[in-house]
Amino acid sequence: MKIEEIKARKKWFDYLSYGNSTSVNLERVKSVSLITGNEVLEYVLKTLEIFDSELEESYKSNEATSYSLEKLSPKELKIIKSVLEWSEVSKCGSLNDRESWKKMGYDLEIHNLASAEIYQNDISPYEDSNICQCTYKLIASHGLIGQAIRGEVACDAKLNKELYGLVDTFGKERFKAMLLLLNKCIIAAVSNDIWCRVKADVEKIIDGIINKKIEPFTSNERLRRLCPKMLDAADPEKSKENVTFFENNIFNRHIDLWYFESSLGCFAPKDILKILELVFEKAGNDFEQLKFKPVQDVLYYDYYGIKSINVYKKRIIEHYLETGDSTHVGLVVERVDNLTGDCPVVCRESKAVVAGNTVKVSFKFSAAAEKLCDFCVEAERSGILSYEKSIIMIFDMFHFRRDEFDRLNNEDSYLSAMNDADESTKESIVDFAVGDEIVDVGSGGGVLLDLLENKYPDKKILGTDISENVIETLTNKKQRENHNWSVMRHNFVEGPLFFGSVEEEKRKATSIIFSSILHEVYSYTDTKDGKFNIDSVKKALSNAYESLKKGGRIIIRDGIKTDSKEKLKVTFKTKEGMDFFKNYVNDFKGLKEIKREFEIEGDSVCGDINFMREFLYTYTWGIQSYAHEVQEQFGYMTMREYKEFFDELGANVIEAKQFFEEGYREHLSPLVELDKEFPDSNCIIVVEKS
Repeated sequence: MKIEEIKARKKWFDYLSYGNSTSVNLERVKSVSLITGNEVLEYVLKTLEIFDSELEESYKSNEATSYSLEKLSPKELKIIKSVLEWSEVSKCGSLNDRESWKKMGYDLEIHNLASAEIYQNDISPYEDSNICQCTYKLIASHGLIGQAIRGEVACDAKLNKELYGLVDTFGKERFKAMLLLLNKCIIAAVSNDIWCRVKADVEKIIDGIINKKIEPFTSNERLRRLCPKMLDAADPEKSKENVTFFENNIFNRHIDLWYFESSLGCFAPKDILKILELVFEKAGNDFEQLKFKPVQDVLYYDYYGIKSINVYKKRIIEHYLETGDSTHVGLVVERVDNLTGDCPVVCRESKAVVAGNTVKVSFKFSAAAEKLCDFCVEAERSGILSYEKSIIMIFDMFHFRRDEFDRLNNEDSYLSAMNDADESTKESIVDFAVGDEIVDVGSGGGVLLDLLENKYPDKKILGTDISENVIETLTNKKQRENHNWSVMRHNFVEGPLFFGSVEEEKRKATSIIFSSILHEVYSYTDTKDGKFNIDSVKKALSNAYESLKKGGRIIIRDGIKTDSKEKLKVTFKTKEGMDFFKNYVNDFKGLKEIKREFEIEGDSVCGDINFMREFLYTYTWGIQSYAHEVQEQFGYMTMREYKEFFDELGANVIEAKQFFEEGYREHLSPLVELDKEFPDSNCIIVVEKS
């Protein structure tokens, strides 16, 4: 082998290792800060490692494998290895390499096609023309099966063009073995769990290829794979509209969608549709690929060392999509010139008239918005109470979307904490549910929905919440984990909830669960007399009672207030504790009937037992949640008041107990010392409609 041929064959490694990696899929990294620029090379080496491992396993076992590797010739194995080596090269390369490829007319935005051209240009003088042509076609179709499974491309339209001809070249059985081995290396190198999950789909598509008849997905199925949240079982009419939109604007026009779910999956369905409408308005119709990678690059950042969506930027984008106000951000649509790879036109308010098969989509923030987001990120990292409150104030000032008790970037960790907290008592209330239609009010992180589904797999389970953030999170969880429960936005303070058939009695629920949610109703609902008004709780419970069938149940798990007039003394074990308490006294607006009179001595403070308990509940959540928890009063009714209310309502009380939740002791013991045992903190109440 001549020295020139040796250099040509190792160029793939040079491109990947010495070049500048320009395309790291952030969906596949755990932390943005840990990106080294070598991710593409590491991925390719992983595919080759799996390739070698599969061959070694086949030789060791001396048995036929699902890939029939024993049937493949050295030439066919060489082709597969070359495909793995060269398929990602166009994502890297030095600046000189990339400029050279652009001048040669390679479309670097479509990396599989560009990589195939680079391979052919570098290798064709030294390779058998038949091997070169087969390798070229497999590189050009690299990753398309995975994209088809995700709904990003139409599997029949793209794959038959490149691969049907190779069936006759290799024969059905040998080509099937080649494709199975190749796709295992490609997909398992991303994640073996993903490979196990999609293996059956891969085999089905490969069977279609070798029989030259791929069955395309229906529009419904393709949209489900592309973006599951666009299909809502609770709203079939809206789902049908969404399918029609994608069918008319994307599927029937054979437009490929690159990085779609990883870039837009954090948005609500209405926002996704709005983004697409704006793209088509600005970019025209004559393109073949929509690439959302730049959106991904804009939105992802590290939150406490873990890759997350920058919720501050997301909210500013949502405000723009809802109002059309581009003061702080605008949609950027770039038509790529396929001859140079450049993006000569940036379209924000006008249509682009530039030839090119690829359209890149992103968002451009104003300098003020960028600084605002930078401030919010730094403020959240600081953990200073005043900064947390400042973030909320600024978002209100700019009119960006924020729920009344929005925790912004702390939402996910808060919901995770909710899922972990008090699970034993949540499990116990599930046993009280009766009938076939169960409603979980204020579903939060979804742990109770999961418990209900596991215990009652054949019943209709509906989760409700008044927070758009929570509905988004639960919808993503439902699709990601394939749950059967449904979610919807509803507020029992505003009225009853009916669902099901048109017959009134069947439209009512059989069980309605308020698990740690009524204290939020009490704390956040605005009435004519302001917040912290017990009438809001009574209204919610009355509307829930009206929503029940006869024999149906309301199940409550929440905080409990004590009738005791005692005082509680708290001694802080850290110097921050007293500062936390003084902030709390100033910021907490609940317990209006209690005088703010405290005896402070050194590191100790003594005051009304209900007030001190409320402080300790907030102290338990820590500084991250302070700005939100300080707005809530956990104990709002005594057991005596609960029973009196349900007697007036005409309900039968079948369970009423109060207890101390041991989690408080566990979390508070390193922080405080108390002069007496805690009174009961929680209650479980079950009433039945007579």
